[in-house]
Amino acid sequence: MPTVGIYGATGQVGTVMRAVLEQRRFPHSGLRLFASSRSAGRVIDGITVEDVATADHAGVDVALFSMGADASKEYGERVAGAGAIVIDNSKAWRMDPDCPLVVPEVNAHELDRIPKGIVANPNCTTMVCMPVLAPLHAEAGLRRVVASTYQAASGAGLAGTAELDEQVRAIGEKAAALALDGEALSYPPAKVFPGPLAFNVLPHAGSFAGDETSEELKFREESQKILGVPDLAVSVTCVRVPVFTGHSLALNLTFEQAITAERALQLLGSAAGVEVLDVPTPLQSAGGDTCLVGRVRPDYSDPSGRGLTLFVSGDNLRKGAALNAVQIAEALLERGIVS
Repeated sequence: MPTVGIYGATGQVGTVMRAVLEQRRFPHSGLRLFASSRSAGRVIDGITVEDVATADHAGVDVALFSMGADASKEYGERVAGAGAIVIDNSKAWRMDPDCPLVVPEVNAHELDRIPKGIVANPNCTTMVCMPVLAPLHAEAGLRRVVASTYQAASGAGLAGTAELDEQVRAIGEKAAALALDGEALSYPPAKVFPGPLAFNVLPHAGSFAGDETSEELKFREESQKILGVPDLAVSVTCVRVPVFTGHSLALNLTFEQAITAERALQLLGSAAGVEVLDVPTPLQSAGGDTCLVGRVRPDYSDPSGRGLTLFVSGDNLRKGAALNAVQIAEALLERGIVS
């Protein structure tokens, strides 16, 4: 059985990774925890956290990385060179042609070629809808995606959830008064997000990259790579909403061939990692392992019958990050790539 290392073990996603490994009873002969020098020396469940910069990484077979892109660039190849398969949760390696970008329900076959010893985990927003899009694409050939996202504060890490919590606590009792008399509320200063998030929505996630944001670019490029459709047309607006956990997407899809809502529901009802509900919500998805999909209906603006409209929600910390990483590790075991 492999030795597993969690890199970024004291962070938000690293904490969930530890829980998911236990919940899924991932077979391993040992667990090592790594973090920056600030957290090194802490003891978690009887395991001393090692300093990633000075540790000997030999003996780690599967390395689950959630330390941010800069740290992944600095240490990913070093850990892979010591003998591990690195499963990285940052943006650092996603578009590298020598690093497969994998959602196991969709493209586990990409794991048969890992030239750098690094497998990339998609962005949490992309991840939430991939198990939904894949069976529809296989059936009718996906050609265009128009998406609006509803991204939780936890997508910006512990600092994001802390800022939302602070704002809710500071003005929660005054919010009803605002609705009644229209007076402006005085928010604590926003540091993580570009403006107040509590009782508000922000049409901005990530950082600006030209006239789009980094989150919007990730969604387009990663969707094209995972689905194997490099010319897939994608238009997306990423919106941050005052939800602690659970990303959602409103999707308008266009296909090469006609597909009915009834057929789509039939496909989604048997799709791996997907659960069909009448009205999926991020609250329902929090703590769960499936991508929730509902409101499936024809795109009535497309008389050709080649369009669908639907809504998806998923836990951005589990399937959107930690769970998918562990599922990749499980797929590596199944394929005999690690043992």
